[in-house]
Amino acid sequence: MSRPLIITDCDEVLLHMVVPFREWLDEHHDVHFDMRERGFAEALRHKDSGIPLERELVWQLLVGFFDTEMHRQMPIAGAVEAIGRLARVADIVVLTNIGERHHQQRVEQLASHGLNFPVHWNHGPKGAPLAAIVAERQPSAALFIDDLAEHHQSVAEHAPGVWRLHMVGEPEIAADIDAAPFAHARIDGWAAAETWINERLAEGPAPSNLQSQMESKK
Repeated sequence: MSRPLIITDCDEVLLHMVVPFREWLDEHHDVHFDMRERGFAEALRHKDSGIPLERELVWQLLVGFFDTEMHRQMPIAGAVEAIGRLARVADIVVLTNIGERHHQQRVEQLASHGLNFPVHWNHGPKGAPLAAIVAERQPSAALFIDDLAEHHQSVAEHAPGVWRLHMVGEPEIAADIDAAPFAHARIDGWAAAETWINERLAEGPAPSNLQSQMESKK
């Protein structure tokens, strides 16, 4: 076994995304982004008509943002400092749902903030790629951080021995997002999260009680 391993998401965990995306849409595309809505289907609307954007246009705008606007994404409060300290005791890997097209930009973006860690790009649920990373590295303990509940369920199914921390680091949306049922904890601030992460990694692998956990959520 090697050192403990932290596998973390990027957007809304390490870097802000929805706020700079909203500002860019407003400034350059006359689009209003209501971040209280759960999905882009209703959240993104033409400012002049109030009509929701077409699905294809939403995708084009997301791609366009990552093509040219990643410099707008600033670190979540305390993230850089906390990850820097955690890197003294654990290996850090970033697992981000960003396409191969933007992978190198993400590597450079994170490095510009002092976050020089391996970056894995992904589409869809994160359980299978996370399990592959863990199998390759064989850490003494592993911990996953993400802002989306569906990824915690996927990791619980594919790698139940990995600790799961639900973090929504963007204050403008955190209060409107329910705690992920398949995460071991929900902590939105890095000061408290750092303490919890250190404690869990010191315990070793998470209890693999997925079946009872799944039954309790029914």
